[in-house]
Amino acid sequence: MPPSTSWLVLAILVLAAATPPARATLVASLDGQREFDYFALALQWPGTYCKRTRHCCPSNGCCRGSNSPTVFTIHGLWPDYNDGTWPACCSRSIFDPKEISTLTNALEQYWPSLSCSSSSTCHGGKGSFWAHEWEKHGTCSYPVIRNEYDYFLTTLNVYFKYNVTSVLNDAGYVPSNTEMYPLGGIISAIENAFHASPLIVCSKDSIEELRLCFYKDFKPRDCVIGSDIKIDMVTSKGSCPKYVSLPEPVSVRRNGLQSWVSDDAAL
Repeated sequence: MPPSTSWLVLAILVLAAATPPARATLVASLDGQREFDYFALALQWPGTYCKRTRHCCPSNGCCRGSNSPTVFTIHGLWPDYNDGTWPACCSRSIFDPKEISTLTNALEQYWPSLSCSSSSTCHGGKGSFWAHEWEKHGTCSYPVIRNEYDYFLTTLNVYFKYNVTSVLNDAGYVPSNTEMYPLGGIISAIENAFHASPLIVCSKDSIEELRLCFYKDFKPRDCVIGSDIKIDMVTSKGSCPKYVSLPEPVSVRRNGLQSWVSDDAAL
C-alpha cells in the first residue's frame, strides 16, 4: 500500500476516534495484577504463517485469494513487564464486536486471523482472534487504554505510524522465496527508522513475527533491556539464524481452487 494511502486510512481512523460508541465500557480493574511497564506491538509475517496453512475457512486471512495480506499484519498490542513476564486477563470485560463495528473493515485488512482455529478467551470459552487479544491483553493496558474501542483504534494508529513493511522495503528487504537477508541488516533498518531495537521471532530461517516496543506514551524503546549482543537479543530463545527470509505471501489453494472447510476441521 502506498504511504499516502496508509496515512489516509490513519486520518479516517483518527476522525473515528472523535465519535466512539456510546456503549464503550471503561476497564478500571487490573484484577490484582500490577500495572504494566511497556507495550509490545506484535506483527505477523503472512508469508511465513500462511505457508503452514492446510485448511481454509472464511475467517482465515490466508485464504482470500488476491486479497490475502501482503504486508506485516497485527498480532496484538501487548502490555509487558521489564522482567520478561506479562499481565493477562486483567478484568471481567467480555469482547463485544459491536464496540468496534466502525473499525471492522480496517481490522479485517490489517489485523486478520491467519488460521481457522478458534482462540481461547479469559472466561473458559472460545472466541475470535480479536476477542482473545482484547480479553487477554487489551484489558491489561489500563490506565493508558480504557476500553475495547480505544484498544483497537490505538493499535491501528501505532501500526500505521510505525510502518515496518515500508521501512524494510525501502531498505531493499522485499518478499522473496529465493533471497536470504542478513538479520543484522534488518535490525539496523528498523533501528535507523525508529531509533529503537525490535525483537524478531523466526520459524526455521523465515521471519514469523517482528515486535516493536513502546513506552506508555507510545515513543519507541528497545524491546530488550541489557547488554546482550544485538544478534543474541533478537529473541530469548535465539530462534533466528544470521540470515533469514521473508517468504512471498501466497493464498492457500487446493487443486487450483480455494478450499473452504469448517473450523472443526482446522489444524
